[in-house]
Amino acid sequence: MDCGVHAREWIGPAFCQWFVKEALNSYQHDSGMRRLINQLDFYIMPVLNDRFWRKTRSKNHKYHCRGVDANRNWKVKWCEEGASSHPCDDTYCGPFPESEPEVRAVAKFLRKNKKRFKAYISIHAYAQMLLYPYSYKYAMIPNFSCVESAAQSAVTALYSAYGVRYRYGPASTTLYVSSGSSMDWAYRTGIRYAFAFELRDTGHYGFLLPESLISPTCTETTRAVKAIASRLLHKCQVTRDVFPYI
Repeated sequence: MDCGVHAREWIGPAFCQWFVKEALNSYQHDSGMRRLINQLDFYIMPVLNDRFWRKTRSKNHKYHCRGVDANRNWKVKWCEEGASSHPCDDTYCGPFPESEPEVRAVAKFLRKNKKRFKAYISIHAYAQMLLYPYSYKYAMIPNFSCVESAAQSAVTALYSAYGVRYRYGPASTTLYVSSGSSMDWAYRTGIRYAFAFELRDTGHYGFLLPESLISPTCTETTRAVKAIASRLLHKCQVTRDVFPYI
């Protein structure tokens, strides 16, 4: 699970830290959490980027604009639709795939340990959505029914906390088309459950979500992540067990 890919989406890092705290503090009295911790390993990156901007802080020698959109820098349909080749744009894909040390470090770790991973979750904000592949094209993933079912369970669990509604579905149709995302890269690498959360809210506060909403947002999102993790412990029938490496 990664948080803070886009640093201005600060509720993401807050959630990752909250989830670690919750996992540790509830282990003794929460049988559901204890079961997950005992049967799964969680790898959590609380802060993948830093400060209140969208892009990384790498320098560009030709322009005064800094940084690359780290969620357009992955080697999956790199710099195609939904990404920009201009260094000053918010969705700048970078000079080449994995040009950013942040992306390169995570990709290297995932490649090295990819057989261990059952799921990849990227935490973003804002929009109140739970997204899954594909981002870069309008197409149904081979294990759609399994992933769709997990997403439905997650948003139901999230709703049970405070009645907050999340939309869910393929990123390309639910949000917009984008290329070079960590979610698509993880899925194409063979991690069958790949998701991206867009946490609260839907635009009233936007990126400036007030401190008072940290606790409820993290509480409900923890329920959603637990629901996804619980699904990983059950086998799901896949109608066509083939993953497209396109």
